[in-house]
Amino acid sequence: MTLETERLTLRPWEDADAEDLYLYAKDPDVGPIAGWPAHSSVEESREVLHAVLSEPETYAICLKETGRPIGTVALKLNGHTDMTERDDECEMGYWLGKPYWGRGMMPEAVREMLRHAFEDLGMRCVWIGYYEGNDKSRRVQEKCGFRYQWRTDEVEVPLMHEVRVGHVSRITKEEWAADLAAAAK
Repeated sequence: MTLETERLTLRPWEDADAEDLYLYAKDPDVGPIAGWPAHSSVEESREVLHAVLSEPETYAICLKETGRPIGTVALKLNGHTDMTERDDECEMGYWLGKPYWGRGMMPEAVREMLRHAFEDLGMRCVWIGYYEGNDKSRRVQEKCGFRYQWRTDEVEVPLMHEVRVGHVSRITKEEWAADLAAAAK
């Protein structure tokens, strides 16, 4: 499945995307703040592409003008998230290449994924989290209508071999619909 916004195409990752993935995933400002180490080679990016980014409902965020990936956005369905055990709830995750930070592209992608989750997949709630200090991720969540739920002081971050402070938010289908209606006025 391919999803579109004004500036972006959200599509499944492809083998040919490994070099573009590495271009952004090697940046130490991108992965570590999200809980994964910076990639060290195109081959490592290819392995991540096959092991992680090939999961259902995981999309490459591509610029329409080039068709090349600049980040990812995903919905982790039941069985792939520890935030919910319900089949009608999921967790969202995302990251974006640093050259595209601050341009409103991630909120644009997140809003389309929320639409997809609620309208196409029939979700009733989408959960999301960020680690303490990841203010860019927090701001995206606030802009997209997620409501803050709780803080956890000792969250294991296994890929980084660390313990961090985590924050969790969520948005329900009703809240999302109300936000859309308010924005349309």
